[in-house]
Amino acid sequence: MVLFALKWALRPEILQGTTPALLRQLMMAAKTGKAAKTGKAAKTDKTAQIGKAEKLTKFKTKAAKSAKKTKSISLKDDAASAPTQIAAEVEQHLAEQSVEQTAEPSTDHNNQQEGDMVKKKAASAAAAINIGIADDDRQAIADGLSRLLADSYSLYLKTHNFHWNVTGPMFQTLHLLFETQYTELALAVDLVAERIRALGYPAPGTYSEYAKLTSIPETEGVPKAKEMIQLLMEGQEAVVRTARSVFPAAEKVNDEPTADLLTQRMQVHEKNAWMLRSLLEE
Repeated sequence: MVLFALKWALRPEILQGTTPALLRQLMMAAKTGKAAKTGKAAKTDKTAQIGKAEKLTKFKTKAAKSAKKTKSISLKDDAASAPTQIAAEVEQHLAEQSVEQTAEPSTDHNNQQEGDMVKKKAASAAAAINIGIADDDRQAIADGLSRLLADSYSLYLKTHNFHWNVTGPMFQTLHLLFETQYTELALAVDLVAERIRALGYPAPGTYSEYAKLTSIPETEGVPKAKEMIQLLMEGQEAVVRTARSVFPAAEKVNDEPTADLLTQRMQVHEKNAWMLRSLLEE
């Protein structure tokens, strides 16, 4: 309105009749009106910005409340289900302990069961073999070879012992002879054990088993050189007797590999016995 009045006053036909004082008043009013308009516009922009900020704040608050409510519901559900889960876990743990205690017998009983299982597995493996020899015959041959293995290992140990401890005028001769014989025996025990395994049975391999199976007695102390020769000769003959005792079982069922092995072992030990016997002659 003021600007309109100013524009009207500034018209040439009006300006000529306007005094300087009136003109100054009109100019001041125009400036005041423009400033008021500018302030009003700024106030409007500020109000709009505040309104937007308030809307954004309200939206964030609403979203936060919604998220908090959702989380609270989830926690309530978890809290409600937790006792059920814990109870289920406890029951399962108790059930497992009960099963373990029920299935946990004494140590002696465990050992006996393990031994029975080993025997059953060995028998099962042996029964699965089909080489043209009945199970009972293979068992008899394997038992005989186990005795031969025990005799061979016992003689090996005795011969090695005498190789270490022999003394006297024949030291060099006997030391070398005993070494030759125990070296051959070390190879022979492997052949016998492998034949037992080929028949489907476990080969004995402990001193306690050999002590039960062998026919060669253990020698205590360190005998004289001549007595060593006598004891080793008797051991060689004992191995021959054991091998010959197994031969009929192998021959009856045409077990040629075992018969061939027995024949070779008898030849070696008979020759060794002869050589040792010759050293005893005057």
